[in-house]
Amino acid sequence: MNIFEFNFDGLVGPTHNYSGLSVGNLASGSHKNQMSNPKEAALQGLLKMKALHDLGFKQGVLPPQERPNIAVLKSLGFEGTDESIITQAFKSSPEILSCVTSASSMWTANAATVSPSSDTADNKVHFTPANLNSMFHRSIEHKTTSKVLKKIFADNNYFVHHNALPSVSHFGDEGAANHTRFCNNYGDKGIEFFVFGQYAFDKSKLRPKSFVARQTYEASQAIARKHKLDPRFVVYAQQNPNVIDQGVFHNDVISVGNRNILFCHEEAFLNKAEIYKSLTQKIDLGIIEVPTNKVSVKDCVQSYLFNSQIITQNKINTIVLPEESRNNPRVWSFINDIQSDPHSGIDEIKVFNLTESMSNGGGPACLRLRVVLNKKEQEAMNSEVILNDEKYNVLVNWVNKYYRDQLVPNDLKDPLLLNESRAALDELTKILCLGSIYDFQQI
Repeated sequence: MNIFEFNFDGLVGPTHNYSGLSVGNLASGSHKNQMSNPKEAALQGLLKMKALHDLGFKQGVLPPQERPNIAVLKSLGFEGTDESIITQAFKSSPEILSCVTSASSMWTANAATVSPSSDTADNKVHFTPANLNSMFHRSIEHKTTSKVLKKIFADNNYFVHHNALPSVSHFGDEGAANHTRFCNNYGDKGIEFFVFGQYAFDKSKLRPKSFVARQTYEASQAIARKHKLDPRFVVYAQQNPNVIDQGVFHNDVISVGNRNILFCHEEAFLNKAEIYKSLTQKIDLGIIEVPTNKVSVKDCVQSYLFNSQIITQNKINTIVLPEESRNNPRVWSFINDIQSDPHSGIDEIKVFNLTESMSNGGGPACLRLRVVLNKKEQEAMNSEVILNDEKYNVLVNWVNKYYRDQLVPNDLKDPLLLNESRAALDELTKILCLGSIYDFQQI
């Protein structure tokens, strides 16, 4: 077969900090202005990657983006040397400086939507970087995301790269955080499952009242068209607006799927009976539904139960959870009940300490982008981004060399942080053989 699902995890960037920028993300808001540890954050993420690699899973690495983003500050009217621009931005608008210094690209579930060649009409792997237009600090990511993906998957005989959708609210797109693919085997034609928060044009439809719905139906439809998906193998589902208002800002905070398993909360979707029917008519799907009387939506948001990974190898399904799920007694009890049930489809549990990422609002699923590749596609991509024992050790040493072990939002005004970050990224592009992908490397 030689067809595998690769998880491409985002390396946490040197400017990882808690500025509380993500409205609707309760963890992000609750840790605002606290001290972060960028070094620990990056090492925690790498340790998860290495552990999955050691278990035999295919693990890739995606680089951080250049932060602070001087080009964006220049586009907003700040002038002078890079150092003086940072000083001006901090004095004029520290909120803007926080946005252009965010390390949010670490959450690569939001980097793009990916359709494997077995699903597309032209039998190529399709990538569409997410515009992330609902949040300023994330809306500036897709240009570099596109560059990175094109460097890794460069051969146009196998890979197709689309531009991000128009950066307007009507086509708000948050990438794979709202997209799941079901299949019996990774090489089979799959069912692509798009979850959206609201209809952009039909105001009569239900929508959240307190927080923004970041993904629109129209955006999901557009991606399915661009990726040349067969409409018979696509299912659209609206996220329950009530859970969005409770802090479920993406579908992957209330639902996760892999192969022929859908693990979700009973309040995840509107019209869930119709959705389940649409899915099960297309594929033999096992649905594990978590009832509210066992685990509340609040528990889900607090523990990131569903921001987990379900990974499969040799017919063994493993669920990858953050430590916070084990610390919630209701969540942990339910997970163990599922694991002990031989008919549930979940065979093993793996727990990781991702506290630094979790405190900023992103768990195991947020940190990875899934890409299914056949043998020829694997041979055609840049293999230097694939983790192995040697690469892991090199990256750990790289983090220890360049990263600070504490950072507060007030530190973002320090021009030295820019220089440290650029030095780190310049070396990283050599380690991963990515070439000159950052603006500062073009000078």
